[in-house]
Amino acid sequence: MHRRLARGGAASRLRPPKDRPGNLSAVIKNIFSVSAITLVSRLFGFVRDLMFAAILGAGPLADAFFVAFRIPNQFRAIFAEGAFSAAFVPGFAKVAAERGQNAALVFADRIFAFLILAQLVLLVLAFVFMPTVVGLMAPGFADDPVRFPAAVELTRITFPYLALVSLVILMSGVLNAVGRFAAAAATQVVLNIGIIGALLLAANFRTPAHAAAWGIVVAGLLQFLVVTADALKANVMLELRAPKVTPEVRQFWKTFLPATVGSAGTQIAVLADTVVASYLVAGSVSWLYYADRLNQLPLGVIAIAVGTVLLSEMSRRVAAGDDAGARTAQLRAIELTLVFTLPAVAAFVIVPDTLMTALFMRGEFSANDAMQSARALAAYGSGLAALVLIRPLTVTFHARGDTTTPVIAVAVAITVNVLLKVLLMGPLGHVGLAVATSAGAWINLALLIVFARRRDLLALDERAKVVMPQLAVAFSVLALALVASNTAIAMLIPGRLGAKVELVLLMAIGGLAYGGALAVLFGKRFLADLKRLRRGIEG
Repeated sequence: MHRRLARGGAASRLRPPKDRPGNLSAVIKNIFSVSAITLVSRLFGFVRDLMFAAILGAGPLADAFFVAFRIPNQFRAIFAEGAFSAAFVPGFAKVAAERGQNAALVFADRIFAFLILAQLVLLVLAFVFMPTVVGLMAPGFADDPVRFPAAVELTRITFPYLALVSLVILMSGVLNAVGRFAAAAATQVVLNIGIIGALLLAANFRTPAHAAAWGIVVAGLLQFLVVTADALKANVMLELRAPKVTPEVRQFWKTFLPATVGSAGTQIAVLADTVVASYLVAGSVSWLYYADRLNQLPLGVIAIAVGTVLLSEMSRRVAAGDDAGARTAQLRAIELTLVFTLPAVAAFVIVPDTLMTALFMRGEFSANDAMQSARALAAYGSGLAALVLIRPLTVTFHARGDTTTPVIAVAVAITVNVLLKVLLMGPLGHVGLAVATSAGAWINLALLIVFARRRDLLALDERAKVVMPQLAVAFSVLALALVASNTAIAMLIPGRLGAKVELVLLMAIGGLAYGGALAVLFGKRFLADLKRLRRGIEG
């Protein structure tokens, strides 16, 4: 305890946010900070995926690798990232508000001990039963003499990444709770750089897939070093203690278990894509992967950044009794989410073929691969707005320690999702899986809104009642501009410009149309809000 007392003893506390005009802009600035770092990560991720497309393509070995990559990420998303953050951050904020930062860090130490123990058990079980795990995740590979053994071998390489990233997420939760977001957000940059570096050295490995798999593990080690260094700098480094069930730990488990069910429900949709696609023609897993990578760009840059910062902010406000401030922060975050998401929705739905051809068609990635991936991207795009809004709506409940209500919404949505996948896989193939994912997202969002309004946790204020319709009009202007310009290019100069030039032209036209519509609709307030955001003053 000497280290913690030296930091300030029981008087060291995480102060609740004051209700002052500039405070919400601090939230927005943190969102932009996390989004900027995440954007850098996604750019590196895009380079990584370009290398995947050129080196691995969309064949049997690529299918095997993407399953191996997805399995530890599925476990991470279920147990470590979604459920853990939902249970840990509000719990940490509550202990800090009531008993001080030192007590909150001791609470984090206890969770650290349980997390290490759980990961060791999971690693042993996974290595022993890996063929069974792969068989459950990709049952269609079972009789494939190439994809199944390759997936088993590659997953054994990548699975230790789960243990490493679980510790990274715990450290990130502590850093986020004390207002430090940059290092945690930068860990995704490290992951992508690690894989890119491994792919550049692919000639030294048996296959490029093996190179990428080892790159993932090395990146996990580097991620842990990044958050550890920042924790030491902030003087919040965790200590290894014997596992002990305290009242705070007991409460953590009470919220963690339903949150795990909720996260599992969300991930079942992703898992179902892999399971069902493994029964479809070779390449289906890869087509869905490349389409999902583009779909994940706004999810990562916007939704996850908003959710990360908003959970920390709302948890502190709720713990301090500032429910009104928590609601206002949420509404501004939702507006910000929509402003930056709607252009991606329009692009994915209206010009997916141009996107996939311009970005991925090279090397082993054929024109047919681009076309099939584009079809999936359009289907994913139809549910993108719902997917990004689920995160800030879920925070409404998680910030108040309620991890059960979102589970109900997820359970209904995932049931519809999986049923639609089974029904649509025959007539629509891999595209049907993406359609089902989007339908499930809209159902999930609708139920969250209903539950939140019933408990009086969500209501539009005067600003939101004006801004939301204006955003709908701006989106309509953007969509019409893209449809008109894409049609004109196809009719007047078909195939002459090349996909890359067409994409740049469409982006320029769409950007001018959307930005112009926002400026006209919002008038001087739009420009003033941008200036205030830059200055860190609430609009």
